[in-house]
Amino acid sequence: MTRFDKVTDMDNKDNLIPMRHSLAHILAAAVQMLWPDVQFGIGPTTDDGFYYDLRINGYSLSDEDFGRVEAKMNEIIAANYPFEQYDMPIDQAIDWAKKTNQPFKEELLNDLKRSGTTLASELSKEEMGTVVDKVSAVENVSFYKCGTFVDLCRGPHVKSTASVGAFKLIRISGAYWRGDEKKDQLQRVYGLGFSTPKEIDEYLRNLNEAKQRDHRKLGQELDLYVISDLVGPGLPIFTPRGTVLRQQLIAFSEELQRAGGYETVWAPHISRVDLYKKSGHYDKYPERFDVSSVESEDLFMLKPMNCPHVAQIFASRPRSFRDMPQRYMETTTMYRDEKSGELHGLSRVRSLTQDDSHAFVTPDQIEAEFISILDMVKQMYLVLDMPLSIDLSFRDDSDRYFGDKKLWNEAETMIEHVAKTAELDYKIIRGEAAFYGPKIDIHVKDSLGRKWQCATVQLDYVQPQRFGLNYIDSDGSAKIPVMIHKAILGSIERFLSVYIEHTAGKFPVWLAPEQIRVITLNQSSDTVEFANNFKLEANKLNLRINIDNDNESVGKKIRRAELMKVPYVVVIGPKEIDQKVIIPRIRLDLVAQERKDPLAINEFLKTVANEAKSRVTRSSL
Repeated sequence: MTRFDKVTDMDNKDNLIPMRHSLAHILAAAVQMLWPDVQFGIGPTTDDGFYYDLRINGYSLSDEDFGRVEAKMNEIIAANYPFEQYDMPIDQAIDWAKKTNQPFKEELLNDLKRSGTTLASELSKEEMGTVVDKVSAVENVSFYKCGTFVDLCRGPHVKSTASVGAFKLIRISGAYWRGDEKKDQLQRVYGLGFSTPKEIDEYLRNLNEAKQRDHRKLGQELDLYVISDLVGPGLPIFTPRGTVLRQQLIAFSEELQRAGGYETVWAPHISRVDLYKKSGHYDKYPERFDVSSVESEDLFMLKPMNCPHVAQIFASRPRSFRDMPQRYMETTTMYRDEKSGELHGLSRVRSLTQDDSHAFVTPDQIEAEFISILDMVKQMYLVLDMPLSIDLSFRDDSDRYFGDKKLWNEAETMIEHVAKTAELDYKIIRGEAAFYGPKIDIHVKDSLGRKWQCATVQLDYVQPQRFGLNYIDSDGSAKIPVMIHKAILGSIERFLSVYIEHTAGKFPVWLAPEQIRVITLNQSSDTVEFANNFKLEANKLNLRINIDNDNESVGKKIRRAELMKVPYVVVIGPKEIDQKVIIPRIRLDLVAQERKDPLAINEFLKTVANEAKSRVTRSSL
């Protein structure tokens, strides 16, 4: 068995949570000192700090107010007020909200009182965390006080305001109350919170670097994809250069899967809604695209998921335990009508392509199949040079999930067993399971230290049961198979948004849309002919090569190739033609030092071809 590398969590932020939560209260207290009639929503922590949703009647905060607010926050911090926790009966808390003119807090409290047991379906995780630990039999709620400021909150907090580390307010955005566009729009004030000012400075430097690496900016500069208003938002069109990235990544994923026994299948992009009602996706994906049929009363929809189609392949003929596992893969596009305000370059789109695969296994085959899949994931991200961390995403006690709780317990026990067998360093996250089963979510860490969920492996006892799938076991009885869903890259579009920023567009040779650029020193017939022959030899080795024969200076043409981040640039002039040798210019991230020795053309091309074939990250030259 190939062992999956242990990778620690990206940055253990448990110690920062109470600091950042306390800073949210200090922000609210400072705003209240400046605008006493302010009304508060919620103020949770974020991955890099905190925010607070608020409304000041008759006034809109702007960045120009940050200086005054930060000054008041520093006053509160210097005063070293203790954070004091106390409980209050819920009816008394509601009276407090009314008397202090806090309608949003009052709404939260009334929801708690009205139906604490159904709170999970009504409040976001942030809201629940702000108010109370448990959602049943609510009698008392928790408050915290620092100085004169009092807030409905369960904590955690630091001991006193002087223990909150360093902070900086960074931006303001609009936010609908409780995420509902029919409710009031509040202002969301964001702040950074770290242990030291040095960490904030480092974070801001990374933030600036992230802007330079923004995949939307690089996507345009490197000519990778296009968003057309005529086509529609969230529907990217990939150029020849961008399509190379897609094809190379997909080919690698399918190569790994093929080695693991997966066979390619194909399914249409539109189906009767009955298919997705049977699977459960119809109601679970309200952002679905419904389509009417012209010739019948049937309703169709563009597929939001591919697994129900694959289940029909399994169901199409009798299966024996000897046929198991059945493994199917398809890199396919799916469609979800995401809200326009949530669309973002390639990271959030309406047409997403997944390296989507499914295995139908017997219960005693689950562990081996999971280990095989995890090995594929390891190989993929080792080549892509991206460290991994693992979450086990399990269900919570809400009613959002299909299937018998006993089967869920079996599935979760099995997944944790697999994680231990594979020696994964994992965390269990409640409430993040798919509606049909628990999963292993695999997060990658990019070059700026950001964490992204890409690959996933999911264990599904529910859909095989809903579709009535079965196989004949060794004792002659009909058994229900277990379905394993997996994606190694996940959404190709989303992964590309991550990987473009991870590499800053400096793709390794095997992925680079253009691996070699030939620059002619002049436009003489000999030079042009030599460059064309050079390209023909490169094409024989399946290398991606372009010739820049424009009537411009060599320096300008070299700069143009550098801006397109081409790995290898070769200048052709009389010397190269006479001696049939070159000195390639190698992109700096690929080589330790500039090459000065001439190289035979065939040797150069074979070396680049070998680098591309073996998917190395550094130049061999």
